[in-house]
Amino acid sequence: MTGALFDPVDWRALFVPGTPLLETFIRGTSVYLGLFVLMRFVFRREAGAARISMLLLLVLMADAVQNAMSGDYTSVTDGLLLVATIMAWDYALDWLASHFPRFADLIHPRPLLLVRRGQLMRENMRRELVSEQELWTGLRQHGVRELDEVEAAYMEGDGKLSVFRKGEKRKAR
Repeated sequence: MTGALFDPVDWRALFVPGTPLLETFIRGTSVYLGLFVLMRFVFRREAGAARISMLLLLVLMADAVQNAMSGDYTSVTDGLLLVATIMAWDYALDWLASHFPRFADLIHPRPLLLVRRGQLMRENMRRELVSEQELWTGLRQHGVRELDEVEAAYMEGDGKLSVFRKGEKRKAR
């Protein structure tokens, strides 16, 4: 019998890297760090929600950078090295942020004040492209009906909204 099922396997092509390992590492590093910077500084408010547009953007970005990241690799080894490089950078950045506070400020954005004592902080809202409607959606999810109920509302680094009501007692830690 002949056919694709019974053709011999080219073990060399399957496991021997077709691209120099250092080049694969540098490509993976460059693309990961480049995308990290874009995601950290451009898409802050999208981080907390998996909207269809955000998922589509991520899929399209992955497709767009695939060739830049991989070159023309064809072996399993090339692919595994590329995935390992991306995972290593993700771990390394989290490790650095957890051990060095100044580095954490670069990696994880600080909370951004959107409401202070019942007043909208419009400049902060503009900076993060948060509309009043989006803010009200978040406030309603916290049970807020009137803006004067709010002592402070923050957009957290992950894009979620934290709300502190007037008169709420803070719990001791």
